[in-house]
Amino acid sequence: MTHRDYLWCALNLLLDDEEALSRLCPGCRAEAEEGRCPVCGATPGDWGENGGFDERKFRELRGESG
Repeated sequence: MTHRDYLWCALNLLLDDEEALSRLCPGCRAEAEEGRCPVCGATPGDWGENGGFDERKFRELRGESG
């Protein structure tokens, strides 16, 4: 595929998304544009902290003590 073909596909994907959003009622459209989790529907504010993050290991890798 050429660069032009990729651009054409990307443009059509954006237009398809806009068309799908235009069919929704205002409330559903606002919710669809919020950036929710595609699996459970949680908003980024609901996600909380990363439970798998190890602060001690992070500091160790950065070369910090303590």
